[in-house]
Parts: sequence; structure tokens; C-alpha cells
Amino acid sequence: MKRTMTLNLTDAEMAVLERLCDEKGLSKTALVRQALRLYSSVDERLSRGEKVFVENAGKTEKTELMVL
Repeated sequence: MKRTMTLNLTDAEMAVLERLCDEKGLSKTALVRQALRLYSSVDERLSRGEKVFVENAGKTEKTELMVL
């Protein structure tokens, strides 16, 4: 079952959403669903006490992802 919701975004937030949709070739709905899956995955790992890192390709540099 699918449900409908209204999402109020600032102009800046909408611009980011539209830019990402254009870059990724996704609809707004698909991009928001993908973002929810990613956030859920990160949140589950952090809840288990794990750390999530972003690694710079080709370098040994890693940055810990912090979620508020």
C-alpha cells in the first residue's frame, strides 16, 4: 500500500532536490525513497554502536560520518 504526503521545502532545499534528481536521473519520489533507505541504513549501524566512514578514493584519508 502506498500513501501520499505533502512535503514543504525551502527554495534552497527544493533546488538541491531538483539538482540531485537531474544529476541522478531520478524522480523526486525515487530520490526521497533512496535517501530514506540510506538514512535508515546509517542510523541502524550507528544505533548498534558502529562507526560509518567516508573514504576519499585513491587516498588513505577517511572521515567519520556524523549524524545528528
